[in-house]
Amino acid sequence: MPLLSLRALTRRFGQTLALDRLDLDVAAGEFLTLLGGSGSGKSTLLRVVAGFETADSGAVLLEGRDLSGVPPHARPLNMMFQSYALFPHMNVAANVAYGLRRDGVPRAERDARVGQALAMVGLEGFGGRLPHRLSGGQRQRVALARALVKRPRLLLLDEPLGALDANLRERTGFELRALQRETGAAFIMVTHDQQEALALADRVAVLEHGRVVQLGPPRAVYDRPATRFVAQFLGAANVLEGRPDGAGGFDCPGLGATLRPEGALPPGTAACALRPERIALRPLAEGPNSAEGVVEEVAFRGDDSLLLVRAGGGALLRVGHAEEDGAPPPRGATVRLGWEAASVVPLAG
Repeated sequence: MPLLSLRALTRRFGQTLALDRLDLDVAAGEFLTLLGGSGSGKSTLLRVVAGFETADSGAVLLEGRDLSGVPPHARPLNMMFQSYALFPHMNVAANVAYGLRRDGVPRAERDARVGQALAMVGLEGFGGRLPHRLSGGQRQRVALARALVKRPRLLLLDEPLGALDANLRERTGFELRALQRETGAAFIMVTHDQQEALALADRVAVLEHGRVVQLGPPRAVYDRPATRFVAQFLGAANVLEGRPDGAGGFDCPGLGATLRPEGALPPGTAACALRPERIALRPLAEGPNSAEGVVEEVAFRGDDSLLLVRAGGGALLRVGHAEEDGAPPPRGATVRLGWEAASVVPLAG
């Protein structure tokens, strides 16, 4: 049995459909990230599970128990907000102990658990400090300790790293993953950061218009996007329109060439995805999985450069060029592009 089962969850705000008959299962001890654009339903989904929003229909089942009508404080889970929501007049130890005190946990046990939670997040000795004397990263750790001190089976995190700078965000993300493994709790994390979602999760759920449009391990979702939306939202793949040629290939007028994927094209394929980093600049003979174009823009990105290449049929391709491959071609250069058959991904919609 899954730890958490969401069945046909629907939530409306006036005329806006935030969740549309959404189904999702989360296993015990799993780290799941929810990824999607603004308004896709990510945060609403967390709030419905936590009990801060009430679904118009559908069910939230935790270990088979229907949580309908159960108030947030009585649900056997915890939620960490992006704002951290620390009490400014309470010191760190009191903030972390707040939920335990409300639950009537005896003082000795409470103090022991607070000490363990602070040690877990690397804040030993900080118990007497007030929140305004902490850095942003330290406040984030206090909020995490407060969420973990009650030892929930399920922890919900709404953009928990959003307020941190890039370097601290990456380090804290890996620490968060390590804590999840150590505690054995299931984590569901909302993030708008694609790299963060791919780096931390066991599985990624991509949401669009209140529904899960693709769910799977990060590499599988990235390498084999199921729809145009997933292909373009996650990693900004090139989406090329066309039609099957009847011989296993996919004619793409905008590319002025034929794509030839591994295996047979699914019936009705009307587009294929091709990721920028899978396209190479190399001299190739005319034929499938190669095209010619003119470089329109070159953008240096640190470890690589992004080229915008106008193909013969008018399509504008995003092409990654690694630094180890030498200097990128200049604007106006005519280049030959090539890619492997395995990099061509037929799209369902």
